[in-house]
Amino acid sequence: PEDKHNGTDNASLKRADELKEDSLSSPLLNNKQYPESVLDRRSLLLSSAASALLLTTSAPTPAKAEITKDAIWPLWPALPVAPYSRRRTIMKKIAEGVYTFDQLIGIYYVHVPIRMTVCVVDNGLFVYAPVAPTRECLELMKPLIEKYGPVRTIVLPSVAVEHKVNAGPFARAFPDAEFYVVDRQYAFPLNLPSRTLGLPSWTKILPESSNGSNNNNLWDGQLEHEVLTVKPGIGSEFQEAAFYHKASDTLLLCDTIVAVSDEPPFILTEEPEYVRALLFHARDDPLELVDDTPANRRKGWRRIVLLFNFFFPGAAVADLGLRPLLRLDPSYEYGWGGWLPFSWKSEEAESKAFDVYSRGGAPTIFPIIQIILARGNSGAATLEWVEKVGRWPFRRVIPQHLDAPLNMDPEAFANTFSFIEKGVNGVRFCDEDVKFLRYAEEGFLNFSVYKSELGPLQGRGGCEL
Repeated sequence: PEDKHNGTDNASLKRADELKEDSLSSPLLNNKQYPESVLDRRSLLLSSAASALLLTTSAPTPAKAEITKDAIWPLWPALPVAPYSRRRTIMKKIAEGVYTFDQLIGIYYVHVPIRMTVCVVDNGLFVYAPVAPTRECLELMKPLIEKYGPVRTIVLPSVAVEHKVNAGPFARAFPDAEFYVVDRQYAFPLNLPSRTLGLPSWTKILPESSNGSNNNNLWDGQLEHEVLTVKPGIGSEFQEAAFYHKASDTLLLCDTIVAVSDEPPFILTEEPEYVRALLFHARDDPLELVDDTPANRRKGWRRIVLLFNFFFPGAAVADLGLRPLLRLDPSYEYGWGGWLPFSWKSEEAESKAFDVYSRGGAPTIFPIIQIILARGNSGAATLEWVEKVGRWPFRRVIPQHLDAPLNMDPEAFANTFSFIEKGVNGVRFCDEDVKFLRYAEEGFLNFSVYKSELGPLQGRGGCEL
């Protein structure tokens, strides 16, 4: 009989048995030195996208799910990452006049929420960080439009490709709305003009701040914003536009701050097709077929979070060489395009690493983002932005990834960036987890990023993963 999520049948179990002996000597179970080349954030995304495109024909067959044609996104090849064309949207009311719209994004079954936030303003709606405007997404917008008025403003607050790729199509779905983007948009590996990036002709540049002689009436007193710009190295820039929605005392952030609990997000558990990612990573052995239980879902989520943040976390065991490529087996339907999941040193080790990272859902900074924020002028630009944002009396924060909302006031917000004033690029995570990122800073990326007086990432010792 077929398992409702793993899709286990007798033939597959037999196939697993056939592969079992080979797996015992699998390079995935052997630790190796890091490779000589480590990719920066843009290169990683692009190479992942390319890999996803190459593996599309051998990607795992989706489990049967309640994903209707209204959730299909035909423009997914623009960034060919999961969930490809099958993009459910889940809307949630966060506070009076504040709504989130969650979709999914990921590679190698490392799937996490990507979010759009909609706020009510006078006579309409303000949209922050658009997601894919599927028919389902637009249908969920309709009741808000009918109740509060049309979409007045859309803002792309980031230069990151995962946000940029859907902003143009979303703006075209609401051509009467004003559409603003932060001003350092770029393409990689060729830095093409903005008009070639899918942004419509009516795109406007978002001013650096709403606090200026020419911008005092930009949002009719209902919103404020401040743009952070950091140049971490040659040919790359990072931007984040923070918005304060005054009516709800809500701060909107894109990528800088995140938080996570041990419960998987609803977007990952609401669909059997999406649950597959949790169960894929819940295995203690690459060929184990796990039951769909709350405990296994939480185990899979912990590992997804560690992989999402650290790429090669300290509790994982992986061969970063070429041998895994030689073992790809597209006929093995429980692997991601023929890949097998990472092995882990022990459930105790990964659980400990996750607890140190999560700290019960306390806000933190993406490790790769902290590397960026510490560059350029060694965090001075970031501190200036933090000081400006901290003047707003917000009491909740909505990031566009992982958990939301976060109970957070200006003091807690400022404390999250205290590493800059301390003069050390320290994080609360296990040092074993940040080892790979530190290697990247000091190794291959050394020529492409500026030096920082704060030094490379330093995690806490004593985890003994």
